[in-house]
Amino acid sequence: MGSPLSVSVVIPVFNCEKYLPFALESALNQTQVPQEICVVDDGSTDRSAEVAKGFGPKVRVVTQANLGPGTARNRGVRMAQGEWISFLDADDFWSKDKLELQMGAIESHPGVDMVFGRVRQFITPDLDESLRGRFGFQEEEINGFVSGTLLMRRETFLKVGLYDETLKIGEFIDWYARATALGLKHRLLENTVLHRRIHGNNLTLRQKQSQADYLKILRASLQRQRKISTPPSSTQ
Repeated sequence: MGSPLSVSVVIPVFNCEKYLPFALESALNQTQVPQEICVVDDGSTDRSAEVAKGFGPKVRVVTQANLGPGTARNRGVRMAQGEWISFLDADDFWSKDKLELQMGAIESHPGVDMVFGRVRQFITPDLDESLRGRFGFQEEEINGFVSGTLLMRRETFLKVGLYDETLKIGEFIDWYARATALGLKHRLLENTVLHRRIHGNNLTLRQKQSQADYLKILRASLQRQRKISTPPSSTQ
């Protein structure tokens, strides 16, 4: 499974050749260099796969039919060879010291299972002005309980289980609820580790798909809580 500090970065991509280079460069240029970057091309019809392959042997690229981000991330987890795992969306990018800061937090807090950091959300310069007004988005820095800030052992991730592939959005929220239910401990760094790009495609997607998937996640979470809180029946 690689050296004690080996990190695999999983990047799912669908039609994101425009922004993918920024994501790849931010992962490859980390002050703590990852062992590998696993790019899963989720049925792109643009040059995303070719762009990724152009970054050299450290970037491993596989392609699949368009099955959704959860399926793509799961495939990346399966192909990863590092002891540690981290995720990055193809339209976002990391701060240069993201992995170094998080590895330092793991080493100084050995009881922690997951390390997160803060996120700076920004509007991409090419976003149409009409969309900016429609969604009313404001650039801001927030606590980042999202997949793009996560660092944890691959083995621990698999104990929680893979992402729910039936969800088109919110699959990390569902996964994190399961991790919390198992009692995994997290640490949130005050440092900004992820820069999340807001552009027309991801805004529209969130608006269209969020309601049904979030209701499904909520129902599943409530069912888990009932199972935890319901005492086993006794027999005479």
